[in-house]
This record gives sequence, structure tokens and C-alpha cells, in this order.
Amino acid sequence: MKKNNYLQFARSFIRQPKQVGSVLPSSRFLASKMVHSIPWHEVNAVAELGSGTGAITKFIKDNVTEGTNVFLFEMDNIMRGQLKNSFPRFHCLPNASRLVEEVQREGINQLDCVISGLPFFNFSPELRETLLQQIYYSLKPGGLFVAFQYSLQMKKHLSLKLDIEKIEFVPLNFPPAFVYTCRKEGYDNKIMA
Repeated sequence: MKKNNYLQFARSFIRQPKQVGSVLPSSRFLASKMVHSIPWHEVNAVAELGSGTGAITKFIKDNVTEGTNVFLFEMDNIMRGQLKNSFPRFHCLPNASRLVEEVQREGINQLDCVISGLPFFNFSPELRETLLQQIYYSLKPGGLFVAFQYSLQMKKHLSLKLDIEKIEFVPLNFPPAFVYTCRKEGYDNKIMA
């Protein structure tokens, strides 16, 4: 990652620590773990929430096909501008709490996958619940939600809406992180084929 990306991320963290969640972007080890369990050949539409400087977005770009609709959500104006320049084919949007509305505006009814780097426990309970509802309603039956968190605090909240398939620990990140892989109920091999 470029040195200026680290500096930009650190500046954003200092300005808005509750939104950014960490002083450093995700490591390549964490980014790789985030995208590893996704069946990319089945993904036609995906959203990344909290795209930051694009640490995970680069791995998404390497895995999606030319026709895949990719939605990047980033509140920070500067980082969102950098994402638009780095990933011009992707939709770059500011507000993940309007996820369903934004993807439907582009003619997408439901997403195959949502990837998140949002620091859920930094948010108010109301915003956290809004985001979880948006994620749930945006996913198709059997759709995947893959998120990293710095603790296991979200386990109970996520299990109320989604089936948690696995939680993996990634020590080679600062701070170390947990990757949750969850699925919306209604999974059927025929649907996913």
C-alpha cells in the first residue's frame, strides 16, 4: 500500500475515530481472508461497506468478473474520491445506511454478497441496527455477509439476523481481527447455481 494511503487513513482516523475504527488500513492478510471464502463465480452484485483506502477493494477487483456490479460505500469524502479514481468502474457512494435504496437505484434487486469493514460497535445502537437491517434486506436468500471486527461483540447481534458459518482469527493485522462469514437463510444450491 502506498505511504500516502497510510497517512490518509491515519488522518481520517484522527478526524473521525468512531467512523474509521482503526489507525491503519486492513492488512493484506486480513483482506485476503475476507475474500477467500466467497464463491466469486456466483457473484453478480456485491457491496463493500467502509471501503476506506481500498485495501480490501483491490482483492475484490482481482476476483470479480467484468460484468459484476460492485458498490463501494465510504463516508469519508477524501477516501471516497480516491476510491473513485482507483476503481472507476465501481459505484462509489457515501452512506451505507441507504444500501438497499442505492443498489435498487442501479437496477439491482438483491446482492449476492456484502463485505464490511465497518466498526459496528463504534456506532450508536440505532445506527448499528439500521445497518444490519440494510444488509439483511439487501442480500438475496443464501447471500453471504463477510465482515471483520476487532472483537467478538457482534456475534450475538449477527446471529439474530444471519447464520454464522464461521469466525476466523487473523493475527497478522493491526489490531488483530476476527472475520465473520455469515449467510442469509434460504440457502439452496439451486438458487446459488
